[in-house]
Amino acid sequence: MEDFFALLEWPAMAISLAAAWLLASQKAETRMIAFALLIVGNVMWIAWGWGEAAWALIALNVGLMALNVRGIFKNEHPGESAAS
Repeated sequence: MEDFFALLEWPAMAISLAAAWLLASQKAETRMIAFALLIVGNVMWIAWGWGEAAWALIALNVGLMALNVRGIFKNEHPGESAAS
C-alpha cells in the first residue's frame, strides 16, 4: 500500500500546477474547473502525506482545501459581500 501512496506525488504536483494555471482565467467556468482540480490535488497530497507520515503537509492541504472550497463559493457569487 505504501507504493500506491508514493505514486501520487508527481500526479498531485502536475494537477496542482495545471489548476494554478487555470485559476488565472477571466472565465468563471474555467476557474471552477481550477478549484475542482485543486481539491483533487489536495486530496492526493493528503493521501501521499498519509503514506509518508508527513503530518504538516496533511495539515497544510486540509487548510488549502478549505480555502479552495471558499474560492468556489466566491467564484459562484462574484462581488457579493466584498468585505468577507
